[in-house]
Amino acid sequence: MVVKIETPRGVRTVYWRVDPARPDPGIIARAATLIRGGGLVAFPTETVYGLGADALDPQAVRRIFAAKGRPVDNPLIVHVADRSELAGLVRDMPPAAARLVSAFWPGPLTLVLPRSPAVPPVVTAGLDKVAVRMPSHPVALALIRAAQVPVAAPSANYSGRPSPTTAAHVLADLDGKIEAVLDGGPAPVGVESTVLDLTATPPVILRPGGVTAEQLAAVLGQVIHYPEKTPARPQAPGMKYRHYAPKTPLWLVEGPPEAVSGRTRALAAEARAAGRRVVILARTDGPERYPDDRVVACGRNGDPASVAAGLYAALRECDLLGADLILAEGLSLDGLGCAVMNRLRKAAANIITAGEDS
Repeated sequence: MVVKIETPRGVRTVYWRVDPARPDPGIIARAATLIRGGGLVAFPTETVYGLGADALDPQAVRRIFAAKGRPVDNPLIVHVADRSELAGLVRDMPPAAARLVSAFWPGPLTLVLPRSPAVPPVVTAGLDKVAVRMPSHPVALALIRAAQVPVAAPSANYSGRPSPTTAAHVLADLDGKIEAVLDGGPAPVGVESTVLDLTATPPVILRPGGVTAEQLAAVLGQVIHYPEKTPARPQAPGMKYRHYAPKTPLWLVEGPPEAVSGRTRALAAEARAAGRRVVILARTDGPERYPDDRVVACGRNGDPASVAAGLYAALRECDLLGADLILAEGLSLDGLGCAVMNRLRKAAANIITAGEDS
């Protein structure tokens, strides 16, 4: 179900360019005033751009769902600017949480903990637990500090579309639906935070992201991944609904690199023969491996961090090329590759394993 809250008509979205190294205090103060007044402000984090509202104001939070067209059973992440703010948001802080906060905050790790009554149920989709993180981007931290309230913020895009990693992506989806955008340049990580549920034993990765399973295991000793199936009730953002998807149908080709290249070439040739316009999402050496096709390059071979940083921008670029089909190369599940593949699988209309029949 999509929330039916009315979005104010004729909202003029104000655009402010902000130096990420030294955010202008005057601009930050004006954006913070909007947050405190129940407005919606998009802002950069190290992962993607977030759409922020006062997390303790239920009506402001409902406006997030309305602007994004987001289902109301999809919980939000609450952002803080100091670890001391956790005390007002959670009922219990287990020792594991303290170790993770020391190791990874500020940064791309969201912790799921028992919810304090101070957090409105609309933020958590009625769950008795809340997802909280402390971003590392200077603009995000400055805005949250100035607002003097915790900020609920999903990605600042229309629900289901590729997440925004630039202010231009935000405006393409939400211009006229929100009060302001703070442009702090491209988001460096490029995929959302890791969501780790600490209410489970052992802790469960609900969504892979900017902190890898290997990094978490080094601190905790053991973590497990949530089973790859659609839950009846999502425990974290990105679990139940189709996410990150371009408008053009995307087919994901998985398997060993050479097999992926061969199968992708064959699929592209079949599609061309049927009169379909194809674009291939590949690494930077893609034009050499697919000389007969249009290629959108995204990251370097063997460097999943570079793929993550460019993934959403590349998916949006594919849409602009007017193709009928996107063929995307899969990559290894090691490290940040796990987060990239999670996003591509969520975005895919069809998943093909190279070496197997379709």
